[in-house]
Amino acid sequence: MPTTNEQDERMKKFKNKGKDFAEMRRQRIEVGVELRKAKKDEQILKRRNICFNPEDHEFPEKDQKNEASQLSLEEIVEVIQSEEPHLQLKAAQAVRKMLSKQKNPPINQVIETGIIPKIVDFLYHHDSPNLQFEAAWVLTNIASGTSDQTRVVVEANGIQGLVVLLSSPHIHICEQAVWALGNIAGDGPMYRDTLINFNVIPPLLSLVVPTTPVEFLRNITWTLSNLCRNKNPYPPLGAVKEMLPALSSLLEHEDKDILSDACWAMSYLTDGSNDRIQVVVEAGFLPQLVKLMNNSELSIVTPALRAMGNIVTGTDLQTEMAIDAGVLSVLPQLLRHHKSTVQKEAAWTLSNIAAGPCSQIQQLITCGLLPPLVELLDKGEFKAQKEAVWAIANFTTGGNLEQVVEMVRAGVLKPLLNLLTIKDGKTILVILDSISTIFLSAEKLGETEKLCLLVEELDGLEKIERLQTHENNLVYRAALRLIDKYFSTEEQAKITFGETMLIFEKLLLFDSDCAT
Repeated sequence: MPTTNEQDERMKKFKNKGKDFAEMRRQRIEVGVELRKAKKDEQILKRRNICFNPEDHEFPEKDQKNEASQLSLEEIVEVIQSEEPHLQLKAAQAVRKMLSKQKNPPINQVIETGIIPKIVDFLYHHDSPNLQFEAAWVLTNIASGTSDQTRVVVEANGIQGLVVLLSSPHIHICEQAVWALGNIAGDGPMYRDTLINFNVIPPLLSLVVPTTPVEFLRNITWTLSNLCRNKNPYPPLGAVKEMLPALSSLLEHEDKDILSDACWAMSYLTDGSNDRIQVVVEAGFLPQLVKLMNNSELSIVTPALRAMGNIVTGTDLQTEMAIDAGVLSVLPQLLRHHKSTVQKEAAWTLSNIAAGPCSQIQQLITCGLLPPLVELLDKGEFKAQKEAVWAIANFTTGGNLEQVVEMVRAGVLKPLLNLLTIKDGKTILVILDSISTIFLSAEKLGETEKLCLLVEELDGLEKIERLQTHENNLVYRAALRLIDKYFSTEEQAKITFGETMLIFEKLLLFDSDCAT
């Protein structure tokens, strides 16, 4: 059961009047909210190359490829040591085919043969583009595996060779190198920074030109997004500033896959401290990000909304920049989106805007955010409702009297009181805190009695009274304070005392039964 201190610490993670102003908004800290996690199926970290279209690239004759596919691992090890270029090519093709299987490629078996350093050497055979291509493909698929498998490529000095191939005059070789480097970057922050230290960014960015084929540009954008990914540590700020102009231009592309990965890159870069958010917003892409939040493709809306949600966790000025870019114009429809995950993210974004000054809260009201927020609170999926509860909490504690009244007029009390029947003690505490704040506003307006009657008409008093038997001591105390302060007539006090005695008697009987 959480203590009062634990609850106070939780509340410090939110910007509210009367709370700790050192933590102004909810950063994406680890508080168990699933919407703050980018799932693997939303943006794949690594990709294995299993496609094979011999017409796309320059390959040896068909019968030679068939020969290569028939080689065993033992024969590959023997042939690959040959100094004959055509034999080396045959061996490299055989390995590539093994690792390009749809299911269960023998990555570990290939690694155990010890041929990876030789494969890396093939990257430097500039007189044999086909051999370079096959070698890059092999390394791509090995690096698509586990961290241990990726480490084998790195320790064999594969990064250096792949970076060299970024300048290859053969576009299919260059693209395969980009793919392999994307897999290495996707392994985690250590290899991401290793790539950056090997100066991978300039040659990557040089490939972002209008003449680059769309399929190739997809791979480049995906690799750039992996270079933006991960915290602990964050990507170096110098690297971020280097990539931002290209990423901003990619946000203007028409291809949905490119847009999706560019948005994911922005979401990673904004998931940090205010100074990092500032570097990103200064790139001037906020209006385009708002436009993408309105896209029909879920794969684009999700990361665009996440990036904007990160931005409004920043300073009031950064939030105002998001508002000026038009974020409030798209939030109403996102709160009503057919996907609950989008509703949840939109509510989280809204809650952080509501954590700002009264002027920003007023803009939320003016732009019609209260009706869809109340709808979500009433009928949304539970995880989205929880985020809506926090938005209401920030409205009540940050808004002025007129704004709190406007929120009550919008019908927030009924769904808020209905949620007091849930099992989540933390959310109940937030609701009770919001109700208390609404009562404080009513006191200032001399409308306490009217609010009490409204709560009773909505069956709210009954729900609050039931919380006096809640297993969470903090919930019990918060409910008791509300009842004592606003609903405690003499008759109600007797009923409450009688109910308390009945519970006490049941506990005694329970203890007695256990003893026997």
